[in-house]
Amino acid sequence: MAKGNGKGEAVAFAKQLIAGANKNLANVGQLPIAGGLLTLAQAVAELQKLVDLRTSVETAQAQAKAAVAAEVAQLPALRAFMSAFVTFVKAAFGNQPGVLADFGMQPRKVAAPPTVQQRAAAAAKREATRAARGTKGSKAKAAIKGDVTGVVVTPVTAPKPAPSTGSNADAPANTQAPSAPAAAPAKS
Repeated sequence: MAKGNGKGEAVAFAKQLIAGANKNLANVGQLPIAGGLLTLAQAVAELQKLVDLRTSVETAQAQAKAAVAAEVAQLPALRAFMSAFVTFVKAAFGNQPGVLADFGMQPRKVAAPPTVQQRAAAAAKREATRAARGTKGSKAKAAIKGDVTGVVVTPVTAPKPAPSTGSNADAPANTQAPSAPAAAPAKS
């Protein structure tokens, strides 16, 4: 047998055996194979079964791959269609449980209205939250004004040092002496 144990290699070897048998064993009447006597046609038929089985498997695999590729290509559009169809059915039949069950769907659950105790608890919780957070209504917010006494701005990065040229070209042109402070008013 040929090297390798793959199915494709076995089929290729079976084809070679068939070709060799038809060429070199055509004049032999019966062949002693596997504990029995077979004609050349019977031996070739057995070898051909292997070839035919592998061919049918490969054909089926190719068809399966094509079917999977078709499914992958069409699935998003089909799921979108299915979703639209479900939306139509729900819109058409509302919450009719019998009809929706025919389509395999459940009616939408209706939320139970809150009880008096639940509403009172929710209102108390809202008020407590507003008090804790200090939230105010729009009129109370409008009345609040901020008081700013002084602002100090600190730069995030240090300014670049000015190149020193040795001259006072960048010095201020005003060379007057500072004026004397004004005299304080006399006390009476």
